[in-house]
Amino acid sequence: MLVDRAGQAQTSDIRSRLRVAHVVCTDDFAGVERYVNTLAVAMAHSNCDVVVLGGREVSMRPTLAKAGAQWMAAPTLTTALRHLREQLPVDLVHAHMTQAEAASVLATLPGRTPVVCTRHFASDRGSSRLRRTVSHIVARRIAAQVSISQFVAERIDGPSTVIIPGVPTCKTILDSSQRRHEVLMAQRLEKEKRADLGIAAWAASGLADAGWSLLVAGDGSQREHLQLLARRLGVAESCHFLGFRSDVDELMRQAGIFLAPRPDEPLGLSVIEAMAAGTPVVAADGGGHRESLGLHPAATLYPPDDTVTAGMHLRALALDPSARDAYGAELAAIQKSRLDINVQLEKTLDFYNQVLRETK
Repeated sequence: MLVDRAGQAQTSDIRSRLRVAHVVCTDDFAGVERYVNTLAVAMAHSNCDVVVLGGREVSMRPTLAKAGAQWMAAPTLTTALRHLREQLPVDLVHAHMTQAEAASVLATLPGRTPVVCTRHFASDRGSSRLRRTVSHIVARRIAAQVSISQFVAERIDGPSTVIIPGVPTCKTILDSSQRRHEVLMAQRLEKEKRADLGIAAWAASGLADAGWSLLVAGDGSQREHLQLLARRLGVAESCHFLGFRSDVDELMRQAGIFLAPRPDEPLGLSVIEAMAAGTPVVAADGGGHRESLGLHPAATLYPPDDTVTAGMHLRALALDPSARDAYGAELAAIQKSRLDINVQLEKTLDFYNQVLRETK
């Protein structure tokens, strides 16, 4: 059943009248925020009524407002709970990560509003025994789950529907003559993201001597450690740590190569964004990379942890502009046909529709 703000039943098509609240109680997970932002904008453009609670304001509010979607700060469970209750009634609540799931379930009790979630990480809920216990209770109230990749679906608790995220297709793709001699890594600088493998691959490539640079966009607890590693490997002068950036899409568009070093990445939304920009990608052969970059039959995937081979791939592409252009164009074509945001939107709306039918 669809409802308006006064709680009256509606019978219009779900695709044009659906009112959804997305909840994400953090601004520390850039990939999750981009997932929520991109999907919410696409939903708003398809005439859904969308509100997003949480995420980094500078990343979320402007694009959501431009699309006609609402954004509210929700950095904690308490604020998310309060704001979500203010937004009720809605047709459906879509939660992202454990804290948001808890807020969503609590806000919708004891009503019949269905709560769904997206599983962004390849592990069960909860990092401690207490959190796992609480998460297990919360999970009982969740109507259905989306996994961002088959890799995630096979490693989480409970059944899920795999919907691989998409991104908007780029209108203009630069060729190698218009791009900078830069390799880009864009990710949180936390231990599990394995940026250290990217630094080592950069050192192995020898591209600093060829006039190339490595840009590291993102911040986190490992930044100082990574800077020390770059010095130890003798590439500090060619490694530029940019910190948090709100213009990663432009960095991606102008970069010569994108590097994704994490061997067990749950998906790697940045890889899909690089594909959309026609930017050649070198990535570890593992996790969700096989479901995105791996759609290319000759993708430059290297054995996990093999930084020497990764460096060889970087060097081969950097020194062959025509190969970069051809590979980038092929990746852009795959993204346009298989990993576009409109593909994700249609699958997500079908998923919502199924949940609403089953929870009437």
